[in-house]
Amino acid sequence: RFLRWLPMTLYAFMLAQAFNVRPTVPLTAISLVLRWRRRRGDRALAGHYHHFDYAYFLLCLVAAGVRENRLDWYYLAGLVGLVVWALWSVRSVRYRWPVFLLALVCMLVIGLAGIYGVQKAQRLVQNFNAAWMSRLFGNRTDPLQSLTSMGRIGNLKLSANPVIWVEPHEAGRFPSYLREASYRNYQPLKMSWFAGGPHDFDTVVAETNATTWYLVRGKKNADAITITCFLNGREPKSGDPEGLLPLPFGTGKLENLQAIEVKANPLGAVLASGLGLVIFDAHYGPGASLDGPPDGTGTNRFDYLVPPEEQPAINQVLAEMQIPGTATEAEKLERVERFFFDKFTYSLWQGFDKKKDQEHTPLTKFLTTSRSGHCEYFATATVLLLRQLGIPARYAVGYYVHEAEHTGFVVRDRDAHAWCLVWNEKTKNWMDFDTTPPSWVSLESGRTKSAEWFADLSAWVKLQYAKFRWRQSNWQQYLLWALVPVLVVLLFHIIFRRRGKVQTGTRDKGRGQVADWPGLDSEYYGLEQAIAARGLPRLPGESQLDWLNRALIDPSLADLRPTLWEVVQLHYRHRFDPLGLAPAQRAELAAKSESAREQLNRRRSKS
Repeated sequence: RFLRWLPMTLYAFMLAQAFNVRPTVPLTAISLVLRWRRRRGDRALAGHYHHFDYAYFLLCLVAAGVRENRLDWYYLAGLVGLVVWALWSVRSVRYRWPVFLLALVCMLVIGLAGIYGVQKAQRLVQNFNAAWMSRLFGNRTDPLQSLTSMGRIGNLKLSANPVIWVEPHEAGRFPSYLREASYRNYQPLKMSWFAGGPHDFDTVVAETNATTWYLVRGKKNADAITITCFLNGREPKSGDPEGLLPLPFGTGKLENLQAIEVKANPLGAVLASGLGLVIFDAHYGPGASLDGPPDGTGTNRFDYLVPPEEQPAINQVLAEMQIPGTATEAEKLERVERFFFDKFTYSLWQGFDKKKDQEHTPLTKFLTTSRSGHCEYFATATVLLLRQLGIPARYAVGYYVHEAEHTGFVVRDRDAHAWCLVWNEKTKNWMDFDTTPPSWVSLESGRTKSAEWFADLSAWVKLQYAKFRWRQSNWQQYLLWALVPVLVVLLFHIIFRRRGKVQTGTRDKGRGQVADWPGLDSEYYGLEQAIAARGLPRLPGESQLDWLNRALIDPSLADLRPTLWEVVQLHYRHRFDPLGLAPAQRAELAAKSESAREQLNRRRSKS
């Protein structure tokens, strides 16, 4: 879409060229570097103008050719006609038209091959990584839809950037998973999970201290952790930072959470809006949770739903597992877990098989042929297998906690994970169930070790700035510490530099030298002393002009008024004008000041 609309973004530029006095554009108008060089006095590019008609023409052709994975022969016919028309008008007269036509045909053949290659490359880029654009503009989980990367060829790469910091209140007691949202309805054609059924958010009422929020009232929470994370989204109406909170399963209470609003839905998602950075305590434990019971009585029965497109592969796998009909729920879970651990491998790379990819869905290919994939494959397949066995299950997304740092844990972008939620009929509660091979942690960690140091440093700087910005730290303490070096430097100048300047100034004064200040060497100051000696000293705060007006009232100084006014004007220019006085004017100031001073001294002697 960006490439197709690119000609319109440059349309105003072409209008400016068309309606310019000359139908060209200076190079300095399109380059900040050239503009900077011109301001520095570089005149080498002065007068260089160019027209961009052909460049814009080619850009329009390229933009028109950006299609959605299909080769449009009508477009190709129009493209060939326009190119032939454009080039024929500027063909060289050195060659006859058959030679030019032959070269044109060769060029068109090469161009058509290039267009076909671009189409193939476009399909490759679109399938390479479904999540790269979302990570470019911020990692934000949608509580209503989870777009998976299943069916995308290439290597699914995640960064080592820290995104969450976890601090257990009791050493050794921490949750393995931090869930952001869960989903019920899988649609294979879109390769996405949707919330399905009732999923509206209800407002959670804060306690009187405005920082405590009960998600499950009356629950006894055995453990607690402190979570630090960013809210990467924006509330549509107010524009305040907003995001899903990564919480341990079974969280019943949030403390020290500075938020404007907290909302929760029956699928366990908690949405907070307020500060861009939140630091809060999550109290959790086994038992009741925000998640509603399985949807087993509705028309859709979302927690039991298996898409028809995946039914053949699911039944084939269940036949291979040979689970007896008398097996208990615990035995079924054990068989499913062992089946994935024994016969499947974890991999971030997905190859391309044209025949199989056209005949089967990505999940079917994963279950029946490749048996290798990332966590989204394992979580989706597990949910559908359990549902086919009559066990309600849901698809959950969030992060896996495993990397220790100081007294707590750091969760990186590469720790993003998908797993399964299973309904326990005995306890009437949901529980985490993960069939992804444990090797995925080491595979993810091994690929980005070299980038961790820089990622940790930049994340620490970003976190400290966010704490200061969102008032999540003792910023007064930071301010006081920042003043310490300033006070030390100031004290050094007061004690040492000032003493040295005073002593130097005293010696210079004894030698009769004048401080190097602009205009203080003016001869006018000697004339001022001569006038003051006649009994007309300048008062404190009185300007030179006011004082001179008062002094020249004396009739004996009437003949000196024109000279004194000229001296004052030259003195002011010498004192305050940034350009100063020319050598001739500087000599004039000295001569007239000395002449007026001598006349005043002679008149004083006679009197």
